Amino acid sequence: MQSSGRQAEAPGRGPRVLVVGGGIAGLGAAQRLCCHPAFPHLRVLEATARAGGRIRSERSFGGVVEVGAHWIHGPSQGNPVFQLAAKYGLLGEKALSEENQLIETGGHVGLPSVSYASSGGSVSPELVAEMARLFYSLIDQTREFLHAAEIPAPSVGEYLKKEIRQHMAGWTEEEETKRLKLAILNNLFNVECCVSGTHSMDLVALSPFGEYTVLPGLDCTFPGGYQGLTDRIMASLPKDVMVFNKPVKTIHWDGSFEEASAPGETFPVLVECEDGGCFPAHHVVVTVPLGFLKERLDTFFEPPLPTEKAEAIRKIGFGTNNKIFLEFEEPFWQPDCQHIQVVWRDTSPLEDTAPKLQDAWFKKLVGFWVLPSFGESPAPRAQECAEVPLAQCPIHPGLLQLRGRGQLRGRPGPAGPAPPCGRQGCPAPGPVCRGSHTPDVLLHHARSSAVRLEGG
Repeated sequence: MQSSGRQAEAPGRGPRVLVVGGGIAGLGAAQRLCCHPAFPHLRVLEATARAGGRIRSERSFGGVVEVGAHWIHGPSQGNPVFQLAAKYGLLGEKALSEENQLIETGGHVGLPSVSYASSGGSVSPELVAEMARLFYSLIDQTREFLHAAEIPAPSVGEYLKKEIRQHMAGWTEEEETKRLKLAILNNLFNVECCVSGTHSMDLVALSPFGEYTVLPGLDCTFPGGYQGLTDRIMASLPKDVMVFNKPVKTIHWDGSFEEASAPGETFPVLVECEDGGCFPAHHVVVTVPLGFLKERLDTFFEPPLPTEKAEAIRKIGFGTNNKIFLEFEEPFWQPDCQHIQVVWRDTSPLEDTAPKLQDAWFKKLVGFWVLPSFGESPAPRAQECAEVPLAQCPIHPGLLQLRGRGQLRGRPGPAGPAPPCGRQGCPAPGPVCRGSHTPDVLLHHARSSAVRLEGG
């Protein structure tokens, strides 16, 4: 195969290395390799027109909206993301404080500022705190079976449900309060599903659950946007390293390829792009998303990968966490509110018969994270506006209108009322990013306050 890619460097001046994928993994690999004198000839092939992958900070709405990665979990010295963010001066004073770095959270999400039931009324903070203490004490117990000879249940979900049934035997409240307790616990189950990246805790094995290590530090965000991290890493690379709009079709490896501009030299790898361009190399670092590998495994490598590697790609799983952004003309929450928990009264973690996901997907949303007010933002065009009255309180009507949207990943959904927002401001996921944190829906309404819903 003749190369129609970049001209080869003169032979004998060091190996040529290609990094496939310009997300955080590819950028990190490139940064490390660029600092090493043994790898002077490096290129990063990125399929899209931008670097960063799932890290994307949207600013077209007047403020920072994190379409992908949002938090630094465990911001302390043991966290490489925190170290990079601190090095580049991307964090606030509180996040950088030694006091914040030493806080032990145990991996438990903090209590919400306010909780609403699906009927619209607020839920007693004391009752929420009581159920949170119960739930997280049980979660802590599930981590104790890491090296146990025998385990009491095959999955985390089954263990939690068994323990909750035992606790229920001691509840003395009226039936309505008991049902509300179960609804609160169901929301906490959804939060844990989101943290674990799973549809159900019944799919998470109990025995290895304690392997997960929680770093100290209170979770924090990037005031200027998470994308500042990937922008700074990319800025540290030589200008000719990144090659954009170069989706890779096939990686030909374990061969002997020549290039006209480098007579007498052979390369064991040749990366063929969708546009017909070819890049010969001595080494290739593949950093494409796992979902992309699963989808293209049969055609992406030539010859096929060894059986054990192919089986590993097929068997490794990943969760799906997606976000929906809403803006309201007027906030219905208090100024100091940071998180709004939604408690669906008709739900219980003990019910095995779940409704169809297409009919009840919104009940998997774990709550609203309140974003800072964006102030004045450009009004959408008339044809993009949807005149939908929003209740100042409760939350429930807004979520019901989301149900009618039904257009995740561009698929038309069932007929229903219009969404409580003016326009879809974010394109559907592209063909490259597969899996968690895909920007399925980003909704916007002019001159308003924003909340972010997140669910597994």
